[in-house]
Amino acid sequence: MKIYDFSYNLGDPKTISEWAKHFRNHYCRDIEIDSLCTPMKISRKTYLETYKFPVKKAAQKGQKTGPATRAGDFAEILVSDFLTYRLNYWVPRVRYSFKTNPNSSDQGSDVVGMRLVQFGAVKDELIVYEVKAKLTGVPMNRLQDAVDHSDKDQFRLAESLNAIRQRLKWTGFTEDSDRVIRFQNPDDNPYPLRYGAAAVVTQEVFNKGKLSLTSAIKHNNRDKLDLMVIRGADMMNLVHHLYEKAADEA
Repeated sequence: MKIYDFSYNLGDPKTISEWAKHFRNHYCRDIEIDSLCTPMKISRKTYLETYKFPVKKAAQKGQKTGPATRAGDFAEILVSDFLTYRLNYWVPRVRYSFKTNPNSSDQGSDVVGMRLVQFGAVKDELIVYEVKAKLTGVPMNRLQDAVDHSDKDQFRLAESLNAIRQRLKWTGFTEDSDRVIRFQNPDDNPYPLRYGAAAVVTQEVFNKGKLSLTSAIKHNNRDKLDLMVIRGADMMNLVHHLYEKAADEA
């Protein structure tokens, strides 16, 4: 298990603004938003807050899952960024823009990262991560939850790859869509496949003792399983700030 400390500075407006834009474009690309909100005669901010972003408070719209979905989406995007910028995987970002209900999580594998020889990798490789968040409340071993749910990826990965390829094609990224095909027939074209389980937690509920009890003994691919924890201070406040900034600056 690897534990990473995550730090940020809300007092750096330029970086936070760029981060919020990166965050926003996971849900709706800036080049598309006017074509979506203008016919409805609503502002970009209203469109994002109503139809794209999970709600901040459970009382809104009677949704109980909105805040938890905010935390979960943030955690998945953070792990995606870690795989992209620290471990040099290509992680397609088409998971959130196709949600029907913004206040619920999308089905399928959480984060899928790929390495391809044509991108400079030594060999083609795929990694699939299950991500869990715990950004409020009391200490809980979300890493164990991630390990347990990761075991399902052996069954849902094929469907997730198919969804990624279709969504890339629908959004006009034809070449990227075609690259996914390389990983869709492992029997005829084998490649190394790794699994990952990640917990993103706020420092206030981080408990190393509970995390140390994590067991992967029942995981069918435990010899190919990576464990990761990312911890940071006051993380839910950061999440809300990013969503608000992303909507305000759309």
